[in-house]
Amino acid sequence: MSATDLDHQLAAAIRNPALMQAAHALRQNRLDVAEPLLKTHLKADPFDVAAIRMLAELAARIDRAPDAEKLLRRALDLAPEFSAARVNLATILYRTNRAPEALAQLDRLNVEREADAPGEGAINGGNANLRAAVLNRLGEFEAAMALYEDMLSRFPGHARVWMSYGHVLKTVGRLADAVEAYRRAVGIEASFGEAWWSLANLKTVKLDEADRRTMEQALTRTDLAAEDRFHLEFALGKAWEDAGDHDKAFAAYRDANAHRRALIHYDAAETTGRVDRMIQTFTPTFFADRAGQGCPALDPIFILGLPRAGSTLVEQILASHSQIEAIAELPDIPDLWASLAGADGTGNPHERLAALNADEIAALGEAYLRRVSPQRRTDRPFFIDKLPNNWLYTGFIRTILPNARIVDVRRHPLSAGVANFRQHFARGQHFAYDLADLGHYYRDYVRMMAQMDAVLPGAVHLVRYEALVEESESQIRALLAALGLPFEEACLAFHETKRPVRTPSSEQVRSPIFRQGTENWQAYDRWLGPLRDALGDLVQD
Repeated sequence: MSATDLDHQLAAAIRNPALMQAAHALRQNRLDVAEPLLKTHLKADPFDVAAIRMLAELAARIDRAPDAEKLLRRALDLAPEFSAARVNLATILYRTNRAPEALAQLDRLNVEREADAPGEGAINGGNANLRAAVLNRLGEFEAAMALYEDMLSRFPGHARVWMSYGHVLKTVGRLADAVEAYRRAVGIEASFGEAWWSLANLKTVKLDEADRRTMEQALTRTDLAAEDRFHLEFALGKAWEDAGDHDKAFAAYRDANAHRRALIHYDAAETTGRVDRMIQTFTPTFFADRAGQGCPALDPIFILGLPRAGSTLVEQILASHSQIEAIAELPDIPDLWASLAGADGTGNPHERLAALNADEIAALGEAYLRRVSPQRRTDRPFFIDKLPNNWLYTGFIRTILPNARIVDVRRHPLSAGVANFRQHFARGQHFAYDLADLGHYYRDYVRMMAQMDAVLPGAVHLVRYEALVEESESQIRALLAALGLPFEEACLAFHETKRPVRTPSSEQVRSPIFRQGTENWQAYDRWLGPLRDALGDLVQD
């Protein structure tokens, strides 16, 4: 299809009443209205690329990224000149941590200034803003900052670009500049919830009374988008916490979590079932039958556990060692596991893994190393993959990479629960928005790690966050010994190590260890009944 033909088709689609109604429903976030309209239309006209793109947007909004990607690739197969769909595809690839693929899609677009649309978010993002975000993800921080600065010189009134610029400044440790960028964003748009949360999420920055008044005023708006509302409530919780009013802080966090939880699907029983199946698969017999198999590489060090449990601190300590490079939270292990279900996702990964021969198992480990290699920036012999959720795949990791080191960073369950309940995550971690869900998730995590400890004693080194805070040197020495590495003094002075840090703990790990993180849950103890009930005997862990 030529560009002219595509323009004619898109113009006709815009005039279609059903598609106009679906587009309006999407703008109102009425996905229950949009979905049947789009599916009915596509049954009658399966080649309508405008409708395919809208259905992809719907899939992206409900966290069905694989479906969104398939739909967008279908649209581009039919209309390779459909630049909006290509930007959408690049966005999906970026969101699923496939930044090199996202950049390749953006490279196919005409990125002239007239085509840029900075300030547009999510799946409809302008390609200049998205390109800068992709460069940031790839570690090309200077190039990302230069692109943001160029956009802001031309479009200084775009709050979202200021926020995105703040993200990269935070990553490289320019805290004061990041604060200024976030404040420019909320100065332009006082109800911009994500920018307020980005400011609050710096952790080391305190919000004041004027900030609270501005956010409370924004929350009175009747036209406030759901995403702005819960972001503002999370930020307001942090502001009241800074003021020492934990009653109002918890009320804000409670509202924020309730509003976020209403927009997502999470079933704790599904997680329990997944852990049950992992325990049934990864038995002593399973590993005995595959002894000597897998990719023998020594490079990877996996740091896993719950989010907000101290994994970034452990990563920073290890990244201060001369032989270890810290990369990022990588999605590749979950993706490789999902690939065992087949292209349509309907297969059984457990059965497929059990049927693989030695060469196929080794190939999976080699595929992981190939996938992560673009992220590496140094020639250090070891690298860190810090995706917390990899705890579920510990048995899979040991199967395909039997020599990989694995570190489980564990925090007191009430402390971990409160830390997660106070945190809004950019994506994923759907268990974190309900105290009972948090407790059940923690139980499943501990159950999985206990199974691995029983099946492969010593394969996973446990670091208890509280012990690391209280007995730093002895714990760091034990950690390095478990990894087979010599002790280095730089690991004790980890806060002096200069490196990009993307997680919410970015500023905290640039300071010496402090005890506050082990105790802050106690201020909220009287509201933690659902968490305690779900944890059961693990409260005393």
